[in-house]
Amino acid sequence: MSVLSYLEDTASSLVLSSNEKSSITTSVSTIKSRIDSYFGSDVKDHFQFGSYTRDTILPRKYDERSDVDYIVIFKNPDNYKPQTLLNWLKQFAEKYYSSSEIYQSHPTMVLELSHIKFELVPAIKDGWGTISIPSPSSTYSDWMTTDPNGFNTSLTNANTNNSYKIKPLIRLMKYWNVKKVSRGYSSFLLEKWVVDNSYYSCSNLKDYFFKCIDDISYNYDSPQYLKTAIDNAKTVVKNIRQYEKDGQITSAENEIKKIIPEL
Repeated sequence: MSVLSYLEDTASSLVLSSNEKSSITTSVSTIKSRIDSYFGSDVKDHFQFGSYTRDTILPRKYDERSDVDYIVIFKNPDNYKPQTLLNWLKQFAEKYYSSSEIYQSHPTMVLELSHIKFELVPAIKDGWGTISIPSPSSTYSDWMTTDPNGFNTSLTNANTNNSYKIKPLIRLMKYWNVKKVSRGYSSFLLEKWVVDNSYYSCSNLKDYFFKCIDDISYNYDSPQYLKTAIDNAKTVVKNIRQYEKDGQITSAENEIKKIIPEL
């Protein structure tokens, strides 16, 4: 098997199965109706966002931290602080999912079901339609603005303009991040970096993946484990290019498995 075939087969396997999609769809539908029932008119809107809506989420068997992001926009006429809204989401989860694990992971309330993890995000919306979610605890402001599904359009356009290579490329890079970089990169920021990167002269998935490894970098003060992981990946790509030049196809395939392990 060539390196290209190996990467294509791996990327095509890093997608949710039909059963997983069906289970998640059912859970989303259930949580949607329960939020309507529990909060009623106190909520302006609520919907899913994130990697699940972009089709870049990894199956849980390859990334146990895979989750579905779900935003709940409260009316909040009394201007309660984020923690109050988080408490409301916790009370909601405890009412309907008492046997599941529920805990806060700022700025979300996490609900772990048997087949998927939900991150419930409280939010508010002003008169101009701007959505805000809780700020990181390290900042002075309670809220920060966000566009939950704004990145989806950028990703879709990039995927179309690059012969539909970007989504499988993102899944490969996220898998590498989980398995070889100890999640050194934020999943969202890694997706955004992949979308924003340049792929001039790339024609197949191997070209795109190698271009990412060539271009990814670290700072002087980056943790050593991250520097080591990136340096190792660059060495692997360099070795593969030499193996392929020398006609050593088996050696090239064995080399790629050092950074993209077999599923």
